[in-house]
Amino acid sequence: MLGVFCYRRTCWVCFASDEDDREAEWVRPCCCRGTTKWVHQLCLQRWIDEKQKGNSTAKVQCPQCGKEYLIVFPKVGPVVYVIDIIDRMIYKVCPFIAGGILVGSVYWTAVTYGAVTVMQVLGHKEGLNVMEKADPLFLLIGLPTIPVMLILSKMVRWEDYILRLWRKHSCKLPLISYLLGHVDPVNWRVPAETAPVSDTYSTTRMLCSALILPTIATVVGKLMFGNVHSNFQRTLLGGIAFIAIKGILRIYFKQQQYLRQAQRKILDYDEPTPTPAAPTEPAS
Repeated sequence: MLGVFCYRRTCWVCFASDEDDREAEWVRPCCCRGTTKWVHQLCLQRWIDEKQKGNSTAKVQCPQCGKEYLIVFPKVGPVVYVIDIIDRMIYKVCPFIAGGILVGSVYWTAVTYGAVTVMQVLGHKEGLNVMEKADPLFLLIGLPTIPVMLILSKMVRWEDYILRLWRKHSCKLPLISYLLGHVDPVNWRVPAETAPVSDTYSTTRMLCSALILPTIATVVGKLMFGNVHSNFQRTLLGGIAFIAIKGILRIYFKQQQYLRQAQRKILDYDEPTPTPAAPTEPAS
């Protein structure tokens, strides 16, 4: 009786023994001993399915001893074998193909944008003549760099550098100090520098403003420098004027925000006045 008890198998998944299910198939898949030595074949199959999460080729280890389970599949016919190889190859190649399509789409979009920008800045006819006379290799390399250079130039915050220089040497220019304001370190608090915003909104805003700059430069050039005959010079002057005006307004805005931070104050805490209690009537 003791020998039968010692050698009784128990499944560590469902905790059933030989007496509970005499027809179940048992397996000893790892080097564990004791109560975790034996397990039902079907119980272990279900447990492995949960661990693989749909990936039948994933390796599974014993949670106790760490031994990898030896999983063997039955042999298949030649048709299924060839289809399986093709399916695996497609699975591995598809990410590279998708990445290539994405990169190619971005590249040709940049080429198209560069060509449109050239015709917009130089004029439609002159831009077409320049691109027709240029080397095709130069166009394939040069046109995509136009949006890249616009985005990189937008990342240069030249207004912040001017503001730092201004705040450092503002005491030497009283007229500009009167217009923009000056922080007196003796009487006012010098606020800390605010960290630049780097969220998705700022990134998309920077991209849109960088890519729309040629259009804005063309419009501003026609409005402010209509007497200039050259379309390129007119657009260039319009872009410089727009960037300068926008930079001055931005510097003024950021300086005013800086002054508001410097002049902020913390008020005293006023304790609420206690409400007098209503007189109680004497009991009759």
